[in-house]
Amino acid sequence: MNLSDSRTAGPQPVVRVSAAEAVFTAIRDAIESGELPVGHKLSSESVLAGKFAVSRSVVREALRSCAALGLTETHTGKGTFVIAGKASDDLVLGKFSARSLMEARPHIEIPAAELAATRATPDQLEELRGIIEAMEDEDDAERWVALDASFHATIAAASGNGVFERVVGDIREAMVNQSETINLITGRQHPSRAEHREILAAIEARDGAAAGKAMAGHLAAVDEALTTILGAETA
Repeated sequence: MNLSDSRTAGPQPVVRVSAAEAVFTAIRDAIESGELPVGHKLSSESVLAGKFAVSRSVVREALRSCAALGLTETHTGKGTFVIAGKASDDLVLGKFSARSLMEARPHIEIPAAELAATRATPDQLEELRGIIEAMEDEDDAERWVALDASFHATIAAASGNGVFERVVGDIREAMVNQSETINLITGRQHPSRAEHREILAAIEARDGAAAGKAMAGHLAAVDEALTTILGAETA
C-alpha cells in the first residue's frame, strides 16, 4: 500500500470494517512491516483520502489512533511522520498516558457514580438521558467519543463533589483520545453503549451500590480492551 508522498497509486478503496479501522490497519501494517520506515512522511490527508476512497475525517481518525500508539507524529504545517516501527507499550493521550488514566479513573469515577445516584438533580438526570439517546443515534466516531466524555463528566458533576468534577474535567481530553482509539481498534462502541445504559439505570434508581458496580464493570471492560491493544498483562 503506497502511503508516502514519494509514491503514487490510483484509488484503492477499502472494505469498510469500519472505514476508519480499515485505513488505520493499512497504515499501521505498512509502518510495522517496514514499508513506511521511521522518518518517512505520510501523504497529506486529502491524498490518503483519495487513495482509500474515504473522507478526510476518516483519515484523521485513523491517524489520531496511529499517533496514540506512538507510531506517528503530526507537525502543523509540515505533515505526519513515522516515528516508530512498532506500537509503544502505552497509549499516548496528550498530557496523560492510558496506564495513568486507568490507574486513576476507578478511584474517581466509581465513587462519583455512587454519589450521583443520591445527589443527581432532575436536570442532571435528564441531561444524562439526552446524552445516552444522542449516543444511540450517532454514527460519527469523533462526535460519539465527545458524547462519551460528556456522559462521564456529567456524572462527575452530578456527584456534587467539586474535586471529582474538576479532575474529570482535567482528564477529559485524554479520555476522548483513549475512547476513540479503543473503539477503532477493538470495536468497543456497542458494548460501551449497553454499559452506559446500566450505569444510568442505577443512578435513576437512586441505587448507589449498583451505580458504583456498573461503573466498575465499565472501567474494567475499558481496561481489558487496553490490555488487548497493548499486549500487556495490565493496562
